[in-house]
Order: sequence, then C-alpha cells, then structure tokens
Amino acid sequence: MRRSEVLAEESIVCLQKALTRLREIWELIGIPEEQRLQRTEVVKKHIKEEGETTVLQLEKDLRTQVELMRRQKRERKQELKLLQEQDQELCEILCMPHYDIDSTSVPTLEQLNLFRQHVATLRETKESRHEQFVSIKRQIILCMEELEHTPDTSFERDVVCEDESAFCLSLENIATLQKLLQQLEVKKSQNEAECEGLRAQIRELWDRLQMPKEERDSTAINMTGSKAKVRNALQLEVDRLEELKMQNIKKVIEAIRMELAQFWDQCFYSQEQRQAFAPYYTEDYTENLLHLHDTEIVRLRNYYEVHKELFEGVQKWEESWKLFLEFERKASDPSRFTNRGGNLLKEEKQRAKLQKTLPKLEEELKARIEKWEQEQSMAFVVNGQKFMEYVAEQWELHRLEKEKAKQERQLKNKKQMETEMLYGSTPRTPNKRRGLTPTTPGKVRKLNTTTISSATPNNSIRPVFGGTMYRSPVSRLPPSGSKSVVNSMCSGKKTPRSARLGANKENMELNGSILSARTFKGFQI
Repeated sequence: MRRSEVLAEESIVCLQKALTRLREIWELIGIPEEQRLQRTEVVKKHIKEEGETTVLQLEKDLRTQVELMRRQKRERKQELKLLQEQDQELCEILCMPHYDIDSTSVPTLEQLNLFRQHVATLRETKESRHEQFVSIKRQIILCMEELEHTPDTSFERDVVCEDESAFCLSLENIATLQKLLQQLEVKKSQNEAECEGLRAQIRELWDRLQMPKEERDSTAINMTGSKAKVRNALQLEVDRLEELKMQNIKKVIEAIRMELAQFWDQCFYSQEQRQAFAPYYTEDYTENLLHLHDTEIVRLRNYYEVHKELFEGVQKWEESWKLFLEFERKASDPSRFTNRGGNLLKEEKQRAKLQKTLPKLEEELKARIEKWEQEQSMAFVVNGQKFMEYVAEQWELHRLEKEKAKQERQLKNKKQMETEMLYGSTPRTPNKRRGLTPTTPGKVRKLNTTTISSATPNNSIRPVFGGTMYRSPVSRLPPSGSKSVVNSMCSGKKTPRSARLGANKENMELNGSILSARTFKGFQI
C-alpha cells in the first residue's frame, strides 16, 4: 500500500474518532438529536469541498472579502462621525457632556446602536425643553408688557431679544427662566393688588363724598388694568379725592358715622360699647376727628371680618328667634282658627320645625364660640353680654311673658265668672227676629236689668257689691203663687206700671234685702 493511501486511511480513522467524540460531547451537554444532525452537516461541509479551488480564485475571494470589510469600515466610521456631530450640537444646546466613545477604532454594530439611542434621547430632551422655553418666554413677554418693563440684564435680553435657537436649554437656564417668570408674576400681582387697593379707596371716597354716578362712571372707564400709567392715574385720583375730603370734613364724618352705626348693628354692640367711642358724639369737625373716625372704622371692619362667621350665626339665630316668637304669638291668637287657606297648618309645621332647629343652632354656636374664646383668650360678647347668657335671657323672658299671659287669662276668666254669677250670662248672639214672645232669655234679661234704686223711696236699703243695685236676672213669681203676672208677661203685652212697682216693692220690703232669692246663671235657687 502506498504511503498516500495509508495517510488517507489514517485521516479517515481520525475523522471518525473526532466525530464520535463530538457526538459524545453533544449528548453529554444535552443537545437534542435534531441539532446534532445540523452540527454534523456543518462538520461535513467543512471537510467536504465542492469542486477544486485554484489559488487565483482563492485570492479573488479574499480580495472581495477585504473590499467588503473596507466598505463596512468606511460606513461605520461615517456614521460614527455623523453621530458625534449630532451629539456635539445637542450637547452644546443642552449644556451636557459629550458621549464617550473611541473615535480612532472602528465601532461595532452594538456600539453604534447604543450611540444612536443616546442621540435620539438628546433630541427628545431638546424638544421638550424648547417647548418649555417658548411657553415661559411668552409669559415673560406678557408680564413685561403689563409691567412696562424693559429687559435690563443680559439674561433677560437673551430670553426676549435673541433668537430662540441660540438660547442654551440647560437645566440651570430653565430654572433661572422659571425664577424670572415668578418674579415678574409677583411684581404683577403686587401692582394688581396696589391698583385694586387704590380703586377701593376711590370707591370709598366716592361714597363718603356722595359723588354723582356720572362722574364715577367717567372716571372708572380709564382706570382698568394694572399698568404703570393706570396706577399713576389711580393715585392722582386718590390724591384729588383726599383733598376734596378735607374740604368736606363734616360730610365725610357723617358718612363714616352711618357706616359705624351699621357695623355696630352687625357686631351686636351694646349701648355702652357704642358710647365708648366718644368722637362719634363730637360736633367739632376737625381733621383730627376725621382721623379718629377713619381709625375706628378700619378697626371695626377688621373686627367684623375676624368674627364674621360667628356674627352671621348669631344673626341667623336672631332671625329664627323672631320668627319663633311670631309663631308663638299666632298660636295664642284665637282668631287663627278662622283660617281657611291652609296657612294654619303651614305655620304649625314651621313652628314645630323651629322648636327643633333652634336648640341645635344654639349648640353649634356654643361650640364655635367656645373654640374661638379658647383661641383668642377673650370672651365673645353680643349686646354687652356673653352670647349663651343672652340666649338664656331671651328664653327666660319668653317664659315670663307666657306666664304673664296665662295669669292674665286666668284673671280675665275669673272676673268673667264673677260677672256672670252676679249679672247672669250674656247671650252670644242677640235674637233679631220679630214676632217672638218676651219669654226669650234676651227679653227676660232686658227686663231684669232695670235698677230699683231709683224706683223706691226707701233709703234704708243696704247696697251690695259697691252700692249699685240691680234686679235679679230672672223675674220672680209673686209670693201668692199667682200666675197672673207671668201670663201678662207671656201675652206679649206691656205689663202695667203698677204691677211692676208692686213686684219691686215686694222684693224691697224684706228687711233691706235686695233679692228675695239667690239666682245663678238665670235659674232660681
């Protein structure tokens, strides 16, 4: 056997051993059968060559691969340069450090991919900050126009006057931009507050000086906004009105006094508290007196604002209390039963509702007042006394009024009963029909009301109940039991005067007694 054949056989044996060893390794590491076949095909392709390759062809293939790799190198280097330029531009605008990458070596595909992502992030950051810059710049320009402010610093000029694309969008610049806007807004708010304060002064002076509406309207038209020229105009108007006020001190003081009286009512001032401000009653109208009134009205306004919530609660209680007293008065009025429109039922419901809500309102006010007194370390006074004492006093007065009304009714009923016992009851509705016999109660009572003090000369008769003597409410029968008198009365004819005198004389001759028998409510006992 030739040596070449021997070498070929040895090569085949070595190849088989290598393949066997590979299969063992693949099996040991757990590669599936399908992948083993694929790997075996790859080994086969490396071992088996399709056709014969000449040296020239191999050189050509290598040159082609080298050219391909050179082209890839140029492309990667160009892309790297472009990305570096974009990174430099964005980093200068955003004031950020450049991306760290070796520009001398050829970057890998992974390095280029990471660089692309970084540049894209920078671009998004630039757009976001640019939008924020444009928005803030617009607001700054509006504030400067409102304030009539000219940019006086290099930063302000960069913001307002320079090209937007040239502004550095760093985090520090954005923060400074926001701070500038806040300062301008604060100044604008101060100007607005100052202008509004001047307008309030003007309105107050108008009211005190009783300026006509036409003059007010013509002045107010040119005083809107908060620009410097408007603020100056408002100040000039305040100065003019102040001077006019000094020329009309008495008129102004009287207007302030009217306002003071209103606040006194709203703050439930007692008479002593009102008299404590002595300048209110002074007739010497001077500048010092005006100053005292101005100081007092400011103090009283502040006092009312501090206690406004409590005063409104007290006012609500006062209104509810007055309504409750009105319903109580109507409830004791007998004429309320003549109601035919349903108002009586409505009033009763409202009255019942007030009886429930009043105590709740008092409890709420009590809790709020106690909390306020703890915070302020002072007593909350209404009409010169503590509110709950004031409420208790009102309820006690109401109770006394009801007790007084009850006693008056009892006394009235007692007097009425005594009157009826003495004189007899009076018919509620007189009978106006004609043709009735005189035996009706109205007719008998009319007959019995005749006094006998003037019908007899007997002066020895003792008067009873104050000396005035009246007939018995019921006509008495004669002692003999004769019915002639009764028949004559019931016949509808007038009784002869002699018969009436006889009956009177009979009653008078019983040892000075007025009545021969006692009567009670028209019945003889």
